[in-house]
Amino acid sequence: MSKEPTKPSESLVQELLAERRELKVTVARLRLELAEVQSSAGGPDPKVRELQGEIERLRYLLASSRAEAGQMREERDELRVGIEHALEQISAVD
Repeated sequence: MSKEPTKPSESLVQELLAERRELKVTVARLRLELAEVQSSAGGPDPKVRELQGEIERLRYLLASSRAEAGQMREERDELRVGIEHALEQISAVD
């Protein structure tokens, strides 16, 4: 028995080496593309500005809602005091 059958065929080795070279070339090309994209990106994503505007709008809406809620609480408290005062007057008449 010879050791020939246990060795991978020469063509398989050549195919694997060729595939390895192709993968190295692909990796190098992708690295170059990545570097190019990173350098050309320069500024922030345009969507960031849009989202910041939306955040500001929502903050303003929240502040307005809080102010309105505070005003409504004050009105509620004034009404409660008025009702309690009216009930006291009604009780005093009886």
